[in-house]
Amino acid sequence: MTTAEKFEISSDEFIQIRRDIHQHPELAFEEFRTSDLVAEKLKSWGYAVHRGYGGTGLVGTMTIGHTKRSIGLRADMDALPINECNAVNWASKKTGIMHACGHDGHTATLLAAAKSLAYRKNFSGTLNVIFQPAEEGGGGALKMMSDGLFEKHPCDAVFAMHNLPGVPQGHLVFRAGPTMASSDYLTIRLVGIGGHGAMPHRTSDPIVAAAGIVMGLQTIVSRNVDPQEMAVVTVGAVHAGQANNVIPESATMEVSVRASSPSVRHLLKARMTELIELQAKSYGVNAELDWRAGYAVLVNSDEETEFARQVAINTFGTTRVIAQGPALTASEDFSFMLEKVPGSYFFIGNGEGSSYGACMVHNPNYDFNDLNIAIGATMWESLVESFLECKA
Repeated sequence: MTTAEKFEISSDEFIQIRRDIHQHPELAFEEFRTSDLVAEKLKSWGYAVHRGYGGTGLVGTMTIGHTKRSIGLRADMDALPINECNAVNWASKKTGIMHACGHDGHTATLLAAAKSLAYRKNFSGTLNVIFQPAEEGGGGALKMMSDGLFEKHPCDAVFAMHNLPGVPQGHLVFRAGPTMASSDYLTIRLVGIGGHGAMPHRTSDPIVAAAGIVMGLQTIVSRNVDPQEMAVVTVGAVHAGQANNVIPESATMEVSVRASSPSVRHLLKARMTELIELQAKSYGVNAELDWRAGYAVLVNSDEETEFARQVAINTFGTTRVIAQGPALTASEDFSFMLEKVPGSYFFIGNGEGSSYGACMVHNPNYDFNDLNIAIGATMWESLVESFLECKA
């Protein structure tokens, strides 16, 4: 089958699978139906299916020939706690849960590639198709890895593909080096002395302290971080008090912190801790900090990214490939897999402007662009067959 013929693969079967998964979304670590569907399909195509990684995660393996070379392809399966607003026949049947990030499409695309690769058997080595739970903040990648993912299924390289609204549909975007931001979360509890709003001198006001800290935190990015680096500090919630004439005893703040490099990530934590504690002290209140580490900076290895980039160019031509796209401030737990195994995380355009698929992810009006199933599957096929090339 030629590249042109592969590009024209009929994806009707997998569009239906994608829409079925979309109708039955499941939250992190609850992907039981999706996992069962994936396992059933993989077994029917001859894969050895290994379940129980991270709870609902699974790996399908197929070995052709006698070479020891191996590759891993990863798709995520979980949905988001969002109420869908799309009026389509395949809209979510679960109130308050929807596939608002395209993981239904990622799963269907990898299944399409898995079926074609199993049928063609045009590779020599071991293919590992990895279906991961709980990417949306649950750290499913770490859970799979702690269950022995790469010890039991070694990979010479691992790859993942995510849809990207705002980019022309079907165009592929690559980036070597730091590609997605780290994510950390901080809860600040400010404890002062409450009292009557008419007698503030008899209190230590945590609300005033919180206001000062909010403004002070903004100076860290503008005055401590190299302007050529990316960093984001967002105070997303402040909770304090109930009445206009009562100064409360405490205030709570919720903060999101993102960085484009490990060094900036460490700098942000150190400077934020120092600033918050000293600002609080200056207002006569005490600061209690609860830091929670999220996802690491996602760093694509140069060699594997260049390999995937050339596969895309050879398969689709240079006009459909963005060789070095911009870094993104969103986070991804595939970053942990890339800390263990070299590889690359790249993107497929979901649509731009006012076209179908252009709506940003994590939005109640978002939907995966079904035209990307055939293109994404073709990319996976070309990548595997090039990486595990049959040699006479």
